[in-house]
Amino acid sequence: MMNPADFFNTEHVLENNRARLEPLQEKHYGLLLPIAMEKVLWQFTSNTILNEADFRKYFDVALAERQSGTAYPFAVYDKLNNCYGGCTRYGNIAFAHKRMEIGWTWYAPNLQGSGINKACKSLLLNFGFDELQLNRIELKTSQLNLKSQAAMLKIGAVKEGILRNHMITDNGTVRNTVYFSFIKEEWPAVKNRYEL
Repeated sequence: MMNPADFFNTEHVLENNRARLEPLQEKHYGLLLPIAMEKVLWQFTSNTILNEADFRKYFDVALAERQSGTAYPFAVYDKLNNCYGGCTRYGNIAFAHKRMEIGWTWYAPNLQGSGINKACKSLLLNFGFDELQLNRIELKTSQLNLKSQAAMLKIGAVKEGILRNHMITDNGTVRNTVYFSFIKEEWPAVKNRYEL
């Protein structure tokens, strides 16, 4: 298993035929800003992005979390359309327990349903299980976000349950959160079945 310090200090570029995940850097800010201004992206998230200042804060937090060793954010490059299309990250990283979460994921509206999400999840799951030797990878979403829940089930994640009154969003709404996971024992079959 990779040393945690090495993980955070290494520039991990993950790539397949459809997507390239690049470690999030300042150069991505201006490329992602126009996408982040699409208010529909933030409908079910705990963050409220209404303007450039909101996105600047969100972006800076993502960079700071990598520096502090709690998350590893990526910019998503869509190779099919030759453009940057969104963000995703590993978060809630607990190397001592060999687990982490994939989340904070958003894509340009025109890329949703295009296969980019499956391509990115494939990269993140393969790296997590095959390279980092994790036992568990989690995903979560709002109980109201039925589209996200369907996408998680479609790629083989197991729905584990609902955490009631789990978090308070930026706009003050109390959110119930649905948890999903992949575990190492099930990963080979899931990988083959869904071609991840």
